[in-house]
Amino acid sequence: MLAVTALAACGSEDGGGESLTLYSGRNEQLIAPLLEQFTAETGIDVDVRYGNTAQMAAQLLEEGDRSPADVFLAQDAGALGAVAKKGLFAPLPAEDLSAVPEGFRSTDGVWVGVTARSRVLVYNEAAVPEAELPASVFELTEPQWRGRLGVVPTNASFQAFVTAMTVLHGEDRAREFLAGLAANEPQIRDSNVAVLEEVDAGRLDAGLINHYYAGELAAERGVRPDELDARLHFFPGGDIGALVNVAGVGVLATAADDPEARAFVDYLLGPQAQRYFAERTFEYPVAAGVAGPAGLPALDELTAPDIDLDDLDDLEKTITLIQASGLTP
Repeated sequence: MLAVTALAACGSEDGGGESLTLYSGRNEQLIAPLLEQFTAETGIDVDVRYGNTAQMAAQLLEEGDRSPADVFLAQDAGALGAVAKKGLFAPLPAEDLSAVPEGFRSTDGVWVGVTARSRVLVYNEAAVPEAELPASVFELTEPQWRGRLGVVPTNASFQAFVTAMTVLHGEDRAREFLAGLAANEPQIRDSNVAVLEEVDAGRLDAGLINHYYAGELAAERGVRPDELDARLHFFPGGDIGALVNVAGVGVLATAADDPEARAFVDYLLGPQAQRYFAERTFEYPVAAGVAGPAGLPALDELTAPDIDLDDLDDLEKTITLIQASGLTP
């Protein structure tokens, strides 16, 4: 990964002037400090447009090769797959692809994961004894969980999880699960943060979220994650409830030859950015040599389901399934 160093040297000699346009599906509070670090190191200015990942992907699909974007930074692999399917990404260099494990990059080499996150069951340790934790997410439709579970069916990560269930188990099984979940009177919330806070406070027994929210809540409160009353249960045995998804990046085909875009991808996969994500958002780094968040099992210890993340691109069908179940209007 030489592009960052080379461009930094160039910027120091001629005062910079390089720039790139980034469409970011990750929020400004998270990404802006990292972009400032990137500009300080490389001299490359970043013109960034923020929105949720689905919005940014839809905008790219609408704009096509007329888009001003050079790089798309997405919250999940499904959005990257949707843009890739339309042929809007350029192939990435082999050294960028080889920087992360095979399962965390596209099979055709046009996007690469930057961080990984696992779906988990968060539970209140006083309300759910460890011996009663489910071995599979499918068990959450059983009577003992009636009214006890918080879910966020409008959240992109929940939708990616349902998409993965459809891919691995078929549409009928996914429909059956959603119907059973809806019939079990879940507590619908509008964010993963709300679910976690209510579980920690004892107002909910458990909920389906991503792993890193617990680290963020603990940091906000100035405590260690193990000092929360909320605990994380990683579903075992390759269960679909333990889906590991990625936030990732792709370079638009119109910017295939831009060294600034290449430098940005290199930077995201470099140790400084990887440490930033592990320490700031408690996500798993995917590039080798950077430790994961403290207090969690290592990424290679998770027993995630075996799924091609490129296949998580059919969001429209998933939303239809969720709506039909009654979990959302």
